[in-house]
Amino acid sequence: LHFASLQGIIIAGSGNTDSPGRCSMPTVSWLLSKRNSGPIAACSVDDTVLDAAVLMNERMIGSVAVLDGDRLVGIFTERDILQRIVAVECDPAATRLGDVMSAPVTVAASNTPLDMLRTIMRDAHIRHIPIVDDDTPIAMVSIGDLNKAHADEQNETIHALETYVSIR
Repeated sequence: LHFASLQGIIIAGSGNTDSPGRCSMPTVSWLLSKRNSGPIAACSVDDTVLDAAVLMNERMIGSVAVLDGDRLVGIFTERDILQRIVAVECDPAATRLGDVMSAPVTVAASNTPLDMLRTIMRDAHIRHIPIVDDDTPIAMVSIGDLNKAHADEQNETIHALETYVSIR
């Protein structure tokens, strides 16, 4: 596991890559290949909290990446809306994301093993983590995505064991 700071972003990853024919832990790439999702939901630092909330509601998601041009500079989540807008009675239509986003943001590479990602998210107390390849945000993974992948993996194992036991 390594952490590096790049332009105010904390990057977590293993440095390992998936290689065919080798037994390895499922990675973020594997998770992303299993789900139907479009490009990462993102807003500009100059967009308002209301803009972000509308996008989050339209896509039924809990966070958006915050960009300054093409550069990831933060993340804005449902928790940020509650703590930094609602609880302090800010106007979401007049508040810029750049003023209330969470930064620096922890990100992971697509070759990060899911178990490592789960540990990073648990230890950092975060529920959403942008996935970045070549300094470009490509996806957002939530703790719910990880929980679903883990449950699916357990169900596959149970099915394989039941099949094994039934043919003996």
